[in-house]
Amino acid sequence: MRLETMRAWAEIDLGNLEHNYRALRACAPNSRFLGVVKANAYGHGAVTVSRKLEELGADYLAVACLNEAMELRQAGIRMPILILGATPPELAGLVVDYGITQTVFTPQLAQALSRAAGERGRRAKIHIKVDTGMSRLGLLDHEPVRTAREVEQLCALPGLEPEGIFTHFANADGDEDYTMLQFTRFLDTLEELEAKYQRKFEIRHCAASAAVLNYPCTHLDMVRPGVALYGHYPDPSCEGLDGPGLLPAMALKCRVAAVRQLPADTPVSYGCTQSVGPEGGRVAVLPVGYADGLHRVLSGRGSVWLAGKRRPIIGRVCMDMCMVLLDDEARVEPGDEAEIFGGQLPVEELAQLAGTVQYELLCAVSSRVPRVYL
Repeated sequence: MRLETMRAWAEIDLGNLEHNYRALRACAPNSRFLGVVKANAYGHGAVTVSRKLEELGADYLAVACLNEAMELRQAGIRMPILILGATPPELAGLVVDYGITQTVFTPQLAQALSRAAGERGRRAKIHIKVDTGMSRLGLLDHEPVRTAREVEQLCALPGLEPEGIFTHFANADGDEDYTMLQFTRFLDTLEELEAKYQRKFEIRHCAASAAVLNYPCTHLDMVRPGVALYGHYPDPSCEGLDGPGLLPAMALKCRVAAVRQLPADTPVSYGCTQSVGPEGGRVAVLPVGYADGLHRVLSGRGSVWLAGKRRPIIGRVCMDMCMVLLDDEARVEPGDEAEIFGGQLPVEELAQLAGTVQYELLCAVSSRVPRVYL
């Protein structure tokens, strides 16, 4: 038995990742491909996934913050990396030193990058973000004339290389009208920039996973799939419909720690919220809990795949363990493999039971869970 698989582990199928990359690339054959590897590549392991994307020929990577970008550079990743989030102006020098592309939407950060680039005799590559309706980060883009003026003021600073401009859709998997309103605002600002300031950008982008799949008109110069790259549809109800045939890349697994025969009405786990019933019963103890990424809200609601069928979680999920109820026919021994989610038990089902989205459960797989790459 390998040390990595003695307890709980996440299997990452790089073959499935490659399949998804090629399928999504085929959806946007005329656009560059940015792979979103923020949040440890949605739990899949940012360094390994980035190396695979680099090998496959992706054009760009995207992370959430400076720390994530530096981790990739320190691991030897040389391809372009875009920080999607904010970076404090006082750390602009690190952005320039590591050769990272920074999202810019404030004069303070633009000026800091300009100074840092000048001090080092270099140029700082930036992408301008405009907020067309997400109401999160970006220059508010409801009036093209004003927005274009603000964009141009940022781009005109010395030492900056304004390579790209982008926006982010708020509901591309649910509201076509709102998505097209955002897209129109973005295009209007681009038109104003070109007409009034002769400002063109090499890379215009706005299509994340849902727009890559649903709105080819939004692909522009680059697409930036996130959850779809890892084999999941932003809207799980779309899975199985006409589409690129995405394959989930992660399965969360563990080994049975013990099998217990309990007397009648014996309570199970903290709080004694459930018992094995009046005839007693067997439970399998699994060494995976909420510190590994199995949400406590799944206590008494979720199930795992073990010995060829679904086995219900009984009692509360603990920090490091959970228990599942076995029927009389179940042939289960310590060391047997159980699947928390994966090919037999889609993560989307657990997410629905937990009242959340599959993104959260993927990202929740903790750092103490080894990633085993296939």
